[in-house]
Amino acid sequence: MFDFVAISDGFALLFSTPSAWIVAVAGLVIGLVFGAIPGLSVPIAMAVFLPMTLYMDFLPAILFLTAIFTGGGFGCAIPAILMNVPGTSAAVATCFDGYPMAKQGLHNRALGIALIASTIGTAIGYVMLFAILEPLSGFVLKMGAPELFLVALTGILLIGLMTDGRFWRAIAAGGIGVLLSLVGMSSAGVERGTFGSIHLLDGIDPNAAIIGIFAASELFRMVKSDYIVKDEAERKVSIREIVEGILFIRKVPTTVLTGSAIGAGLGVIPGIGSSIANLVSYSLTKQFSKDPDSYGRGNPNGLAAAEAANSSSEGGSMVGLLALGIPSSAATAIMLSAFAMHNITGGPRFIADQKDIVYAIIAGSIVQSILLVLVGLMFIRITVYIVRVPLAWLLPPIVICTVLGSYALSSSLNGPVTLVAFSILGVVMKRYGYSVVATVIGLLLGLMMEGNLVRTWQLGGGSVMPMFERPISLTIIGLILGVGALCFAVTRKRPGLLAADE
Repeated sequence: MFDFVAISDGFALLFSTPSAWIVAVAGLVIGLVFGAIPGLSVPIAMAVFLPMTLYMDFLPAILFLTAIFTGGGFGCAIPAILMNVPGTSAAVATCFDGYPMAKQGLHNRALGIALIASTIGTAIGYVMLFAILEPLSGFVLKMGAPELFLVALTGILLIGLMTDGRFWRAIAAGGIGVLLSLVGMSSAGVERGTFGSIHLLDGIDPNAAIIGIFAASELFRMVKSDYIVKDEAERKVSIREIVEGILFIRKVPTTVLTGSAIGAGLGVIPGIGSSIANLVSYSLTKQFSKDPDSYGRGNPNGLAAAEAANSSSEGGSMVGLLALGIPSSAATAIMLSAFAMHNITGGPRFIADQKDIVYAIIAGSIVQSILLVLVGLMFIRITVYIVRVPLAWLLPPIVICTVLGSYALSSSLNGPVTLVAFSILGVVMKRYGYSVVATVIGLLLGLMMEGNLVRTWQLGGGSVMPMFERPISLTIIGLILGVGALCFAVTRKRPGLLAADE
């Protein structure tokens, strides 16, 4: 199964290219900075610095981009923990327990846990990529529209595992998210929910919406406080506590390994990636915990599960790029551009003819995850001082950054307007006990569901029978039934789950 000669050649190539390590550190810092600023993202960072790769050899160029990818995977956790503002949609679940830990004065420990979970998750993701790249490439090619629709449907059903006593409200919130994702021009050229406005023809920008519904809505609540951490004695910056957070991971190896496996598995599927992986990992960890009620109140297990999953999805997303030449996310689409700039095409032929380079990329990315610990520690040492800044000084630049970030995402006023609208929606939903997480999942998966359902309908000549005629589809249907049974079991375990909505 493994070509040990190619593996040996790959390592030799990697360690005989000093420039690869210079650009790796630079890429990690760039990823950390862009991930830590709400509104910016890893794809934006990669797009900005893509032209620089023209002046590099192919291997350093790809390792530079994967380093940005790796750094951004942890960078987005920093504002999520310190300010409850997810740097990107991949850090949504990080907010759930990371921010409560910060408010309790455990910000140093939370950042340490997030850093080591991201490091381990990234490394495991690439190790899994190394092990399954060749056999999995053939399997992914067999997944068509019916399978992708069912995968998205599974993600929607997982909303039922994220509820805290308001099952039907969460389902309703998920439905709202799906409906909002369908606003704009359909693939058939039909306007939906635009109310005659040309500004809605392209739909709602999910990134600006997520920043608004999570971040901006939280800023309204933070106005009432003087500091992120109320107790002055807890507003300290401690490398010792950060290291304690790193060492804490020894107590939850199963959580990290499970989250990493979930992230790597979902990262393989186009359109899923870290945005969904962190939510799925968090929800499953919570529901199988002996103390699910502690989640959302500062449980470090939830933080570790979310960070391990969103970072390990990086390795999974590289499967499509390397094995098939098909990007499964915006970040890998930019990497594909770097491939083209160096006259290289990803896919089965690339793996067959240049295995040494493939293994060098994977090995280099694993080493980058280890470098992340050192670079991340230095970066945390600076950013953690934010807990000492009065919110009266901190909130205005945060608001400015989120507004400018939403503008950068859309290059128009549509982004800031979307941010404001969804911040108001977030405040209202939180006020009346509706799950904003469920709305985000619906928003992220709605278009994927619709597009693949339409293609399935066309494949079936006006029916959805292809879903029931393909082995992989039938397997996923079995998984959906399992998720449904799990939701029912959770409901029976906590009888108030349904009654709370009545």
